[in-house]
Amino acid sequence: MTSLRRRMTEDMQVRNLSLQTQATYVQQVSLFARHFNKSPEVLGPEEIRSYQVYLTNERKRGITESCG
Repeated sequence: MTSLRRRMTEDMQVRNLSLQTQATYVQQVSLFARHFNKSPEVLGPEEIRSYQVYLTNERKRGITESCG
């Protein structure tokens, strides 16, 4: 386990998040990192913003495709 993942896990435990929520958060960070093909340790605010825009556009595209 990387130091970042350990820290994230500890922080989630301190916040008393359920194991399912913790697993979901870890999975989402993994998807975020894979999107850029980089470790989450080297990704910052600009990549977060870019990924949020990507997710928003993907959701819109999914809705459009399912309706039309």
